[in-house]
Amino acid sequence: MSIRVHPCPSVVKMNFFLQKSGLCDLYEKVVAGQRLSEADALRLFESKDLNAVGAIADFVRARKVGNRASYIVNRYINYSNYCILSCQFCSFARKKRDADGFELTVPQMVEKAREALKLGITELHIVGGLHPSLPFSYYVDMVRSLKALDTRLQLKCFTAIEILHLAWLAKKPFPDVLAELKAAGLDSLTGGGAEIFRPEVRSTIARGKESAEEYLDVHRAWHRMGGRSTCTMLFGHVESLADRVDHLRQLRALQDETGGFVGFVPLPYQPENNAIPVEHPPTGFDALRTLAVSRVYLDNFAHITAYWVGLGLKLAQVALSYGADDLHGTIIEEHIFHMAGSQTPQLQTEADMVKAIREAGREPVQRNTFYEPIKVWDTTLAATEAESRSGKSKVLEDNLATA
Repeated sequence: MSIRVHPCPSVVKMNFFLQKSGLCDLYEKVVAGQRLSEADALRLFESKDLNAVGAIADFVRARKVGNRASYIVNRYINYSNYCILSCQFCSFARKKRDADGFELTVPQMVEKAREALKLGITELHIVGGLHPSLPFSYYVDMVRSLKALDTRLQLKCFTAIEILHLAWLAKKPFPDVLAELKAAGLDSLTGGGAEIFRPEVRSTIARGKESAEEYLDVHRAWHRMGGRSTCTMLFGHVESLADRVDHLRQLRALQDETGGFVGFVPLPYQPENNAIPVEHPPTGFDALRTLAVSRVYLDNFAHITAYWVGLGLKLAQVALSYGADDLHGTIIEEHIFHMAGSQTPQLQTEADMVKAIREAGREPVQRNTFYEPIKVWDTTLAATEAESRSGKSKVLEDNLATA
């Protein structure tokens, strides 16, 4: 029996992958600006022709951002890993009795931020566990004190579940907590904690965590008061491909409603050091496929980030041809992925980011928290200029505990 392949009128003759993929109808929908359905997204996920799926995603990427790819010069600070929850997938959380638990004082965080400002950062990315005893005033003081260092420094802090925890501490509705933090200097919520929205999966990997509805409600409230945020999806554990599509559907629906998400960051599951054994952890194929489908399906999102901490910089670089247009940041310090077993480096310099983007054939752009350009690198500038702006120092070397 022969299979008849229908040609794609809009596909240039050179694109052999699309011509032979069986995905021509989906490509035509994308070219025409038509929205893909959940069934369409599932077809893309189930396709074995990664190059064809990537070609469709690359078309969308180019139409949205041209040839630019971005990065941010930022620093992570995890203020504590003490947490009242015990999410099965988490390798970061500790109890007070654990010897490797930690918490930072506000002055300690200010000192870390002050030193990082000398390295040229424009953003602090701050998350932590649900601490059992720190008062709400600690978090307000944290934001206010960090913003006082430099009003231009953008503070991207707290996941949705942290906001709900702070509301419980403050005995206030969470929109009031968001308003108070915004007044203190909070610029953006982080997107962490989304995991997978399907209740059955969520109860398996993060029993006791906030529901999908609560996660979305926190971001909805933040967007309605003029705030912006990112969002995530943790993939490659016990979820099905249909669960991923359902997750993306709910994010797209909220973006239709508020327009407050500035970017989407799919996170590959790290299988080490946790209570969820996975026989087949996320592969490079799966990571590229997930980024590509996300780019095509999330038509109302401006940006898709390839998170190099979870992917490795080389695969993240390849992802720039599979729908991603951002490599995230220099980071300097992050605990969560590395405590879960990530073997990626602890940081990347700005020169590393610029070089990786250029090698992928893209035009490097330094961005801010909201994916707005700060600097567009001229093609005649050497990457050594970036190195001079972000060269390693003793301060940076002393903070390699996280990435």
